[in-house]
Amino acid sequence: MGFWEQRLTLWLQFITLILFFDCSAAQISYSVSEEMDKGTFVGNIAKDLNVNLQELGSRGLRVVSGQSKRYFDVNLKTGALFVCDRIDREELCPNVAKCTLNIEAILNNPMQLHRIEVKIIDINDNAPNFLEKSHTVNITELSFAGEKYPLPMAYDADVGSNSVQSYKLSPNEHFSLDVQGGEEQSVSAELVLQKALDREKQAVIQLTLTAVDGGRPPRSGTMLITINVIDVNDNTPSFSSSLYKVRVPENAPLGTTVVRLNATDLDEGVNGELAFSLLRRGNAVSSDMFVIDSFTGVITVNGNLDYEENSAFEIRAQVRDQGHSPRSSHCKILVEVVDVNDNAPEISVTSLMSPVQEDSATGTVVALVTITDKDDGKNGLATVELSGSVPFKLKSPYKNYYSLEVKGPLDRESVSQYNITITATDEGTPSLSSTTVIHVQISDVNDNAPRFLEPVINVYVKENGQVGAVISTVSSFDPDAGENAKITYSIINSSSRNPSVTTFLNINPDSGEIHTLQSFNFEEMKTIEFKVQATDSGAPPLTSSVTVNVFILDENDNSPTILPPYSEHGSVNPENIPYTAESGYFVAKIRAIDADSGYNALLSFHISEPKGNNLFRIGTSSGEIRTKRRMSDNDLKTHPLVILICDNGDPSLSATVSIEVVVVESTEEMQIPFRHVPSKDETFSDLNLYLLIAIVSVSTIFLLTLISVVAVKCRRKDDSFSRYSAPMVTAHPDGSWSYSKSTQQYDVCFSSDTLKSDLMVFPAPFPLADADLISVNGGDTVNRTQTLPNKEKVRIFTCFIHATFWAEFRLLFGTVICLTPWRP
Repeated sequence: MGFWEQRLTLWLQFITLILFFDCSAAQISYSVSEEMDKGTFVGNIAKDLNVNLQELGSRGLRVVSGQSKRYFDVNLKTGALFVCDRIDREELCPNVAKCTLNIEAILNNPMQLHRIEVKIIDINDNAPNFLEKSHTVNITELSFAGEKYPLPMAYDADVGSNSVQSYKLSPNEHFSLDVQGGEEQSVSAELVLQKALDREKQAVIQLTLTAVDGGRPPRSGTMLITINVIDVNDNTPSFSSSLYKVRVPENAPLGTTVVRLNATDLDEGVNGELAFSLLRRGNAVSSDMFVIDSFTGVITVNGNLDYEENSAFEIRAQVRDQGHSPRSSHCKILVEVVDVNDNAPEISVTSLMSPVQEDSATGTVVALVTITDKDDGKNGLATVELSGSVPFKLKSPYKNYYSLEVKGPLDRESVSQYNITITATDEGTPSLSSTTVIHVQISDVNDNAPRFLEPVINVYVKENGQVGAVISTVSSFDPDAGENAKITYSIINSSSRNPSVTTFLNINPDSGEIHTLQSFNFEEMKTIEFKVQATDSGAPPLTSSVTVNVFILDENDNSPTILPPYSEHGSVNPENIPYTAESGYFVAKIRAIDADSGYNALLSFHISEPKGNNLFRIGTSSGEIRTKRRMSDNDLKTHPLVILICDNGDPSLSATVSIEVVVVESTEEMQIPFRHVPSKDETFSDLNLYLLIAIVSVSTIFLLTLISVVAVKCRRKDDSFSRYSAPMVTAHPDGSWSYSKSTQQYDVCFSSDTLKSDLMVFPAPFPLADADLISVNGGDTVNRTQTLPNKEKVRIFTCFIHATFWAEFRLLFGTVICLTPWRP
């Protein structure tokens, strides 16, 4: 015999007893928690029924119920009702907030029937759990902060506060949770993007979602969330509303339309083609009861709706475009099952004006809407409302007729089409409703200026490039459409540093391609700054501009230049060394500069074409020539060396210098030859005489001023001297000295032979970083830095005066001056 047949038989017995016996009905309520042990006291029936304990046995007190199991029994000695079998509230009353068991207490002689209601109190004996152990979410790296992604719901068989109350997300820097819940819907969570993603930095993010119920102590369940960061198209489909509320009669046949989801995508082509689907979340009953058309977005009934089993359904829908990297958005549909009248109001739309200009005034009529209902009386009276937040309103001039009017400002660039959902609901009990969607297109006006993606554009161009080459293409976008979005480009102005930029560059007004009109020289010009203006074709036209910085990149187009006292290949420069020179003896130092920059100006020194024994070496970076070993009798007395100076460019450029090293027996034979730079044989004209007089006058004034400054500084104390940047002398590895003060610097270069006394003064090409005395330990690196003692300051300044005079003289005449040594 089946369960329902057993229950029917018992109820027939009860009805018979009521009809043929003297009986009295009384309602007694008890409450007991589920999962209580057998024998747990529920209540005292004898006391509550006002029956003596001695009469319980004689009157045959017994309890019966309509359940297949017997959960309660009575002690005839004490009259206590107790638990006799395990009670599982989730098994007895699934998906019901209130759970009660009805039992009957029967007494004979006379026959009495008492109805007892036992409320089963839920305990937190079930932990939240997810139908899926893991969930994968695909999120594009172009997603904006604030975007939300629905997460699977946890299912908890408990009810009330023992059900799922909150969700938690493992700590991370990119996402947070938006937990939603209320009287009409269960607690759910959405993943909210807080910080922009970068697929190149982190392609996969794993998080842990924890569902926590409200029991004491609380129970929880977890699920692994894997987030795949992908590159996709840049527009996400969007629903016309994030929450749809619909009502469906419980007798609705299969295939009944529940709601039509409307979504838009600003993309075109395949990226704008949308497909709808339903998501399975939490309890799968909602997803099984409904089905959605993937093309139209229409959700229809797919199961038998029963108001007594489920009065409401919560559906999660997804719309996804068909791009290579698809994007999706989600919405929530709350379906209320009602069991009332069978005729829903009908909505008809006439005189639809579409498209509507985005600058339409408030009150502009868009469409006329008529509501009809086949029912009579109260069930035929309908109210109409708009779903979602749209800049439109319905105005009723008279009964059942409405006009759809513009309520607020329209912006085609934000929303180019509105899918206005009109819902008509009658006043029946329960009421029925129907919806229709009005598609209103918004036409464009020129209210947006062109926009550049970046405020500043940096362009890098190599020097000596081809004339007419495209160095960059500027682009902008205009949110408007048609002619309002057609853009032309022009160069409107240039900075004061590059006043004639149009002589170097030209721009294609249609494509935005920037062409060169001539090649660039890095040594003459390093940057060009100008602005490009974008103008649309609207009426009136709107403009915007962007700053363009063109940086000229250096190429290796300059060979190294040998600095005096040596000259390039073509003349031989003699140097003497003693026969007794030890290993590492300093012979000479080659100096060179390169007009290029960066690696193209990074020089290295090499000995090429060595003749005789391998006696000398050169510092690759310093250019110092030193002996590799001591002299022997077998070595030649004269050693011609060809020094190759190469830069680090690609291809590398080089220069050479020839040095003839002569080995002498004693230091007396070592003499420093005077080196004169060849001067031009020109007639000394009157103009040259005037120029010489002017130069001598200026030099004399400068010298007198400098002597006065030196005299004042020499009288100051040591602390005051250092506070005003005391002059310093720097010693170089080749035996030369450099004088440095403020922005002035002079080198006093001795010959490579330390025994020679001739010196040569010339300005150093660059100022030193620190005004200190630097000693070198015989190599290419600096060993330590030391400030000159105060007692030597007068001597240093005197040396500086002589050096400065001859240096200024050399600058004015363009020659290198060689003179006899001066010793203070």
